Amino acid sequence: MSIKTITGLFDNHESAARTVRDLKSANIRETDISLVAHPSGDYDVDDNSTTSGAVVGAETGGSTGAVIGGGAGLLAGLGMLAIPGVGPVVAAGWLAATAAGAVVGALAGTAAGGLIGALTDAGVSPDHASVYAEGIRRGGALVTARVDEVYAAKVESIMKTNGCIDPKERERAYRDTGWNSFDEKSPPFTSADAARERAQYSSNPRL
Repeated sequence: MSIKTITGLFDNHESAARTVRDLKSANIRETDISLVAHPSGDYDVDDNSTTSGAVVGAETGGSTGAVIGGGAGLLAGLGMLAIPGVGPVVAAGWLAATAAGAVVGALAGTAAGGLIGALTDAGVSPDHASVYAEGIRRGGALVTARVDEVYAAKVESIMKTNGCIDPKERERAYRDTGWNSFDEKSPPFTSADAARERAQYSSNPRL
C-alpha cells in the first residue's frame, strides 16, 4: 500500500488546530501529522523550546523525531523553529523534524531546502511547496498528514471541511501582487503584517 502526503494551508489558525484534532479523531496517528505555522496565531508553545529547532532526535528514512514537550499531544508540544525566508514558526511533527534537520545540515545559501525540500521529498509538487512556504511566511498554518492511500480521501475531506485554501488559486493571488516564488531572502512577516494578510483573504475567501 502506497503512502500519500496530504497537505492543507489555512489562513485561520483555529481551523488548522481543529484539523489536527479531527485527523486524530479519524484515527490518523499523531506521528503522521505535522503542523508548521506563523507564530502570530494563538498557540501554546513549549516554554523550553528555542529557535534552534522544534524537534530533537530526528531520524532519517522518514521516522519522526521527538517533539520538544512531547507526551502532551502534538498541539501541546509545539516548539519554535527558524526557517530562512519565513522566520520563526511554531512547529511540531514529522515535517518539522525533517525541515529542522535539513536547515541544520544545509550549506549556506541552500537552507531554503529545509521546508520546501521536506515537502517535495514527501511528494508535494515544487510549485505547491513554494506556495505553502510563502503562505506560512504571510501568517498561515500548514497541516500535513502522511497516510496510506486508502485514507487519503478521508484526510482530504477533513482538510476541505475545515477550510484549507486552494493552492492554485492562492498562487494566482500572490502572482497578482508581483510574487514569483518563495524567496529565502524575503523579510519575515510581523504579527501585524500577518493579521492584515489574513484579513484580506477572510474578506475574499475564494482566494
